[in-house]
Amino acid sequence: MVRVKICGVRSLADAHVAVESGAHAIGLLVGQVHESPDFITPRTAREICHGLGPFVVPVLVTHLADPDAIAELVQQIPAWAVQVHSELPVASLASLRSRLFPRKILGKVSVDGEAAIERARSITSVVDALLLDSCDRATNRVGGTGLVHDWNVSAQIVRESTVPVILAGGLTPANVAEAIALVRPWGVDVNTGVKGEGGRKSANRCRQFVAAAGGASGHC
Repeated sequence: MVRVKICGVRSLADAHVAVESGAHAIGLLVGQVHESPDFITPRTAREICHGLGPFVVPVLVTHLADPDAIAELVQQIPAWAVQVHSELPVASLASLRSRLFPRKILGKVSVDGEAAIERARSITSVVDALLLDSCDRATNRVGGTGLVHDWNVSAQIVRESTVPVILAGGLTPANVAEAIALVRPWGVDVNTGVKGEGGRKSANRCRQFVAAAGGASGHC
């Protein structure tokens, strides 16, 4: 079974749409670095976490690059997993993982050529999972770009990894099954691909995405 995370959840209504579609986890973007409408305040993130049922994992997604600032933010939000979406050095990730235990740490790898494979190798031992995402070099934005990267590189990372790998970057209801068949990730992560009017989560697109991911063949 491929796990599904719906990211960029901005309200409890968005969260309910994600959960009712069958998502296993939701992503809450807090700690803004680049311009994006998907970032929310710590207060809103707390309210969403408190409104979730017991079998849905809230994931704090932050672009902050200072370990102390990340640790301080984590204390404000009852999320059981933290997605560090910045290029923290290996030693900083290791230290942060120890400080935040028992929360799980997801380390981000920007899949932008062969260098992504070395980055994945370097951080695998200090994170609980890898998150493979696309990077928009025109804006230096990582995450929520709507861009697809080279899935062949991602597939190699999955083959080598000793921790779960989550595939993100330009996934939609139309291409997620193909991506899973090629990459064989443990999980998939979507944001832009399930947006509807006003940037809110589309119930129809969320259901289609989860159904397509569930019908594909990936890692258990």
